[in-house]
Amino acid sequence: MSNSGAQRSPAFDSILGRDSALRDVLARAALVAPTTMTVLVTGESGSGKELVARALHELGPSPDGPYVVVNCATLPRELAESELFGHERGAFTGAAGRRAGWFEEASGGTLVLDEIGELPPDLQPKLLRALESGRVRRVGGGGEVTVRVRVVAMTLRDLGAEVRRGTFRLDLYHRLGGVTLALPPLRQRRADIPLLARHFLREVEAEVGPRELDEGAERALAAHDWPGNVRELRNVVRRAAILAGARIDASSLELDGEAAPAAPFVPACELRLASRAADGDGAADGDAVPRFDESAADVLSLAGRSFLDIERAVLTWALRRHGSRRQAARALGVSRSTFCDKAKRYGIG
Repeated sequence: MSNSGAQRSPAFDSILGRDSALRDVLARAALVAPTTMTVLVTGESGSGKELVARALHELGPSPDGPYVVVNCATLPRELAESELFGHERGAFTGAAGRRAGWFEEASGGTLVLDEIGELPPDLQPKLLRALESGRVRRVGGGGEVTVRVRVVAMTLRDLGAEVRRGTFRLDLYHRLGGVTLALPPLRQRRADIPLLARHFLREVEAEVGPRELDEGAERALAAHDWPGNVRELRNVVRRAAILAGARIDASSLELDGEAAPAAPFVPACELRLASRAADGDGAADGDAVPRFDESAADVLSLAGRSFLDIERAVLTWALRRHGSRRQAARALGVSRSTFCDKAKRYGIG
C-alpha cells in the first residue's frame, strides 16, 4: 500500500516512524480521514491511538468543529447514559436542568470514545442506535435530537475476543469497525527506537541543555520490550536527560525497575478446582456445583469462575501478597503499566 497520503499530511507529522507497518496504517488513516466513516483505532497503551484520533479530526470533513474525547472507563455507571446522550430536567435525582450529552456537544465535529471496550453492556444497544440513526434521546426526554458527528472509537482490548466472551455486542463491534486502524507496538518496530529517542532528547534539550546517548544506552533502548510503548520511551528518555547529565549511559535509563522478568510466569499460588462433591456434601459427580474458596493461604479456586473474575482475583492476590504494584507486577511477569491498567479497570488498590 502506498504511504504517500500519510507522508503529505501535516496532521500525521507528530506520529514519528519509518516502520512499514506503521506507515501503512497511517496511509489507511489518511484515506478514511476525509470521510464520515466510523473508525476503530486499536493498539496497546502508549502506542499513539490519541495522535491518530486527533489527525483523523484535523483531516476530517469538519476540522473546525468540536473535538470531544470521552473515556468510557471513567463514566459513572449510573450516569453513563446521561453523560453520552444528555438528560432533561427532573429525569433523576439531581437533574436540576436540561443538559446536553457528549454526542450533542460533539455535533458538527468528532466524538472520540476512548476505551470503548469498557462501555457497560446495557448502554451498548443505545450507542448502536445512535450511530445507526444519527439521533439521540436524552434521559427523561420524549423526543429525539439529531446529531451530526464523526465517531472514532479507541481500545487496547481485543474486541473480537470480548464478542466471543459475550461482553461486547457483535453488531456494535461491526458498526464501530467500519475501518479498523491497528497500531503496531513499539517492540515490533525497533528500527524506529533511535529516531524516537533522539526526537525526545531534542524536546527536552531546550530545558536542560545538550544531551547524548552513548552506545550502551542505545543498545539498552533497542533491547527493551517497551510494554508502555512510545509513551514509556518518551518518559524514560526525558527522565534520563534531566537526571543523568550531558552523556546518558545504560544505567541512567533505569530500565531494570520497569522491565518485566524474562522468565515465563509461574504463579506462586496454587490454583485449585473445588466442588461440592469434593467437600463431601453428598452431591453426585454430575451435579457438582463449583464454588470459590480461598480459605487456605495462597490457594485460588477456579471452578465456576469467569475469566474476568479469575484475573481480578489474581491481581488482588498479587497486590495483597507483595504490597506494591511494582512488586506485584514483577511476580506476575507483566509490566507495571499493564498491572496498573488492569488494576484501574477492576478498581483494585
